[in-house]
Amino acid sequence: MVAEMIRIRWWGHACFEISNGKVIVIDPHDGISIGIPPPKTKADVILVTHEHFDHNQTRIVEKEGSVVVRGEKTVNGLSVRALTAYHDKEGGARRGETTIFIFEYGGVTFCHLGDLGHMLDDDLIERIGDVDILFIPVGGVFTINAQEARRLCERMRTRVIVPMHYKIEGLALPIENIDAFIDAIGYEIRYVANEIDIDTEDFSTEKEVWVFSL
Repeated sequence: MVAEMIRIRWWGHACFEISNGKVIVIDPHDGISIGIPPPKTKADVILVTHEHFDHNQTRIVEKEGSVVVRGEKTVNGLSVRALTAYHDKEGGARRGETTIFIFEYGGVTFCHLGDLGHMLDDDLIERIGDVDILFIPVGGVFTINAQEARRLCERMRTRVIVPMHYKIEGLALPIENIDAFIDAIGYEIRYVANEIDIDTEDFSTEKEVWVFSL
């Protein structure tokens, strides 16, 4: 299946906008609470991986008719799969659960790992399946760290790896920057500014990393 042109924009932290007519926003923050600019968009569909303040500020991107999705759901022709994972290495005892979202849009399959805090087992990786673009936290402290993210990227079947949830200028959260992940990952790095328009011809035959910036 040939993909239509899709725009991906990073709004910092774990917040991404994916648009092609319909606008999908994942894990919106309000900006001011974490020290970076808020997302300046309005979404048709808003995916929330968990109820922490830096991921669930739906009011920032809501408009009339917006649908908020917190689990498995089909809305406006978009079928969203949801798998349960944990925000820590203790089965959620410290920070609770986080949702892994998998969905296809415009011929491209996306997977957003939320605030994943542990390594995925083989069964969960198999349930995720083949994806084109994987959004993965790398900043440690509250999620997996750079080395854990590297090992997970090696095991997952994805074409593009997009690191997220790491320290950037202004971010008022005590997490690590992206340098350790870049040094460790071992795949080609592509710097794509804060947004990119893509179709399937943009995908390499080998895994590669797309690094966004604000």
